[in-house]
Amino acid sequence: MDPRIRRHADVLVDHSTEIEAGERVVVSVPPAAEDLAVAIYERLGEIGARPVMLSGGTPIGSDRATRGYLRAIEGDAIPDPDHVEGLFADTDVIIRARANENVTEKGDVEPATMAAFSRAAEAARSEMLDSRWVLTQFPTPANAQLAGMSTEGYENFVWDAIDKDWAAQREFQAQLVDRLNEGSEVHIVSGETTDVTMSIAGNVAINDYGRHNMPAGEVFTAPVVDSVQGEVLFDKPLYHQGREVENAYLAFEEGEVVDYDADTNEETLGEVLDTDDGSRYLGELGIGTNRDIDRFTYNMLFDEKMGDTVHMAVGMAYEECVGEDNATNESATHVDMIVDMAEDSRIEVDGEVVQRNGTFWFENGFEG
Repeated sequence: MDPRIRRHADVLVDHSTEIEAGERVVVSVPPAAEDLAVAIYERLGEIGARPVMLSGGTPIGSDRATRGYLRAIEGDAIPDPDHVEGLFADTDVIIRARANENVTEKGDVEPATMAAFSRAAEAARSEMLDSRWVLTQFPTPANAQLAGMSTEGYENFVWDAIDKDWAAQREFQAQLVDRLNEGSEVHIVSGETTDVTMSIAGNVAINDYGRHNMPAGEVFTAPVVDSVQGEVLFDKPLYHQGREVENAYLAFEEGEVVDYDADTNEETLGEVLDTDDGSRYLGELGIGTNRDIDRFTYNMLFDEKMGDTVHMAVGMAYEECVGEDNATNESATHVDMIVDMAEDSRIEVDGEVVQRNGTFWFENGFEG
């Protein structure tokens, strides 16, 4: 076994989730990542934890099995997987990995059916988020192909992004966390296509240094639900449920998406926005800070962490980001989309520029 796989497992078990003896652990790992599952189980055995395995990909199984199920069942008849909810409720820690054998496996499932599946799994997903959990990526040839990389090159990219000094990354990001927590309004401008403001007053910025996502490297918060005004062109592609959405455009009034467009697969974007009442509002604003993730790979777990980017998610807001006096945007979906902030761009907090063309105010080369 590649020693980097065991290092990957150690980071997940010891850093991200800090599992202790006797704890109940769900390991949700697709068949393509069996070596990672073995390494995780070995580490859990050394600790004395109590694992159980799910064939990851989705709450009910692998991508291939889920595709078969969703194509066989009527979209409006998808039952709530409450037995999965029950399992998660009786679990201390959940470790999930993505590892695709075919990145377009669910590409021929109707978008409306995928949206219905997302709604059906909402309770199980909420139960998972109430536990200690981490999501990661195992490098496979299919994911390498999607990223336009060789298998070896993609393996190096993934494991280099994971095996970092996370304490140093936490310290770097803490400066941005403090500034956002002191602030009330964020203004984001990129070229002539993105100009959007939102309130973050009373909400909480989170320092992502590897507790829930691995790799990590972002600072994120939740906008006040009805505060978002303006327009955003997400100039990095969205790869969602096997379909590529290019140049997704959203226009906001009083928090709500009132207009949208895309160069490709506009109907996929529309199905996301029509998931439920909350899916037309933003649930997250995130700022990428991981400069070791230096290329776009069609994998949001990595792409949203890239330096010189911001991302916004329509749908569910994370409760940890929402202040006690503010409303939490609730939705069965949470879909991130990315804006490149490397050129002709700025982020302002309460009228003060805190990032220009990807450089933060506390870094060398910043031009206020």
